Amino acid sequence: MLAGDPITGEGAAAFLSSRPGVRVLPVDRQHEAEVVLILVSRVTEEALEWMRQAAERAHREVRFVLVGDGVRGPDVLRAVTYGLVSVIPRQEADFDRILRAIQAVRADRLEMPDVALGWLVDQVRAIQTEVLEPMGVTAAGLEAREADVLRLLAEGLGTPEIAARLNYSERTVKNIIHGVLTRWRLRNRAHAVAFALRNGAI
Repeated sequence: MLAGDPITGEGAAAFLSSRPGVRVLPVDRQHEAEVVLILVSRVTEEALEWMRQAAERAHREVRFVLVGDGVRGPDVLRAVTYGLVSVIPRQEADFDRILRAIQAVRADRLEMPDVALGWLVDQVRAIQTEVLEPMGVTAAGLEAREADVLRLLAEGLGTPEIAARLNYSERTVKNIIHGVLTRWRLRNRAHAVAFALRNGAI
């Protein structure tokens, strides 16, 4: 836990230490943490720098729960690259709410203000339309033609039908499928279709 105000930090540490399933580590063992809680009045460059340094020092993939006001779109986007999973505005942050956010990390749940989620969605859309689509790549990392083939596979078409529909040779269709299976270490065509569906590529 990193706190801008030592008294708030001590209070949060005392509360969290008393909860089952939560162990608060001292600062010198921060690199072992699964979750780092950052408590600040306002989200400043200093708080983001704490996050960056903690992510670099971590011995494992670390997740951050950030409590503070004044978070901006670019701050959220940057912090997500460090491992941010939850942002709680200061006025909404009692210890029970903070505990729920920490526990939610294990369930891979995010807790973000609606405005922060809006920024993230807008950024993903911008990346898709301005960067990936011109390169012929989907957000899942599949090329457009790979997504086309998998979409037709999902509709139940076989190799000859897919080739005819897309004006490819059957050999090209087989090569595309083989490429997807190999690159993503997928077991078979059904696994490839499931992968594309799960990642929103089709």
